[in-house]
Amino acid sequence: MPKKYWLFKSEPDVYPIEALAKEKGQTTLWDGIRNYQARNTLRDDVQVGDGVLFYHSRVNPMAVVGTATVTRAGYPDPTQFDPKAKKYDAKAKPEEPTWYVVDIKLDEIFENPVTLKEMREMKALDGMVLLQKGSRLSVQPVNKKHWTAINKRGMG
Repeated sequence: MPKKYWLFKSEPDVYPIEALAKEKGQTTLWDGIRNYQARNTLRDDVQVGDGVLFYHSRVNPMAVVGTATVTRAGYPDPTQFDPKAKKYDAKAKPEEPTWYVVDIKLDEIFENPVTLKEMREMKALDGMVLLQKGSRLSVQPVNKKHWTAINKRGMG
């Protein structure tokens, strides 16, 4: 199966890329997804070896700040079953999980974060899901052309 590319959004006050850099092995589970379309993508489409653009949202400026690689495909989000967890879901049952996660490993933090404003000005990113009106999903597909253009700019 060919490698796919994704953009994962994270609010830097919740989980910045620097937190991933400090994780043991620079690997973490990507949890907290509570949107059914994003859940389906994590569960059904994101695979080991896929590339991830790590995007800081809800900050000024919003930007792609680095890359990661998927190290484990979709599996049930353990936080949905933990009553002490922020993302606990009382309706979710271990035998019928509602929410899914994937594991990612940090590849690199960009020398030059690629801001949303810059991306909007890059012709090479025409058609990118992130740049489409109303695009709000926290997990989005990215095509290889867009992946390459953003990496080139980020590593400048």
